[in-house]
Amino acid sequence: MDVRRRNNVRVTGRAGAPVVVLAHGFGCDQNMWRLVVPALERDFTVVLFDHVGSGSSQMSAWSRERYGSLDRYTDDVLEVCRELALGPVTFVGHSVSAMMGVLAAAREPEAFAGLVLLAPSPCFVDDPASGYRGGFSAADIDELLESLDANYLGWSGAMAPVIMGNPDRPELGEELTNSFCRTDPQIARVFARVTFLSDNRADLAAVRVPTLVAQCSYDAIAPPEVGAFVHTHIPGSRLVTLNATGHCPQLAAPEETVAAIAAFAGVAR
Repeated sequence: MDVRRRNNVRVTGRAGAPVVVLAHGFGCDQNMWRLVVPALERDFTVVLFDHVGSGSSQMSAWSRERYGSLDRYTDDVLEVCRELALGPVTFVGHSVSAMMGVLAAAREPEAFAGLVLLAPSPCFVDDPASGYRGGFSAADIDELLESLDANYLGWSGAMAPVIMGNPDRPELGEELTNSFCRTDPQIARVFARVTFLSDNRADLAAVRVPTLVAQCSYDAIAPPEVGAFVHTHIPGSRLVTLNATGHCPQLAAPEETVAAIAAFAGVAR
C-alpha cells in the first residue's frame, strides 16, 4: 500500500530546509495544525499526515487488531519518514502522538534530528504506589471509556470542551467536538483505549535525540507534573511551559506554539 496515500501525507514549505513533521492526537487530523503551518513553512519543509483511521487516511488500512496498540502507529511514523527520504526530521507529536515519537526515536534514532513533545503524557492513569500523577484515577479512566462506548457523540460534546480548555473561547471547544464527531465511533473507541490505557513511562529513558517537552501552563488532560516527569526521564531534554492553557496549544495559542517549535527545530539539526 502506498504510504503517502495511506496516511494522506502532504509536504509543504521550503524545499531543502530543515524538516518538521507534525503528528496530531486522538480524535483529530492534520487540519488541527492549520494555524501553525503558514508560519512554519516559511523556514521549514513541513510534513503533515493523518493517522490511519483519522481524517482522509485510507480507512481500509485500519483494523482493530493492527491499531490496537501504539506499535503500529509507530511503524507508520517511521514508514512516512522513510518514504519521504528527507533526512533526519524534527518530529512534533501532540498528545498521544508524543509517545509515538518517543517509541520511534528509541527504535530508529538516526531518523530524527529531534523531538518536540507537545502536551505529552506517558501515562494518563495515576500510580499511587510510585507517586506518579497522570491526572486520572483508574476509576476515572474506566468511567470515561464506558461513557465513550455508550454514547460516543454525547461523550464528544461533553469531553471536547474539557480537553480544549479555554471556556472563554467556546468556538475552540466546538471545533474539537466537530473533529471528534467526524471520527468513526468504532475507530475512536479503539484509539481511545490506546491513548488512555498506554503506559510508556519506561520508554522515556531510551530516547537519545534532542528533545523539547512543551507543556501548557494549565492542562486538565496532561497536568504540569506530567511534563516535568517526561523532562526528568528523557536524558538531556529541555522543558518549556507555554503561557497557553488547555490541551491543544496549536489552536489556542498558535503563535506561541510556532515560536517554541521553530526555536528548537532551528538548532536540532
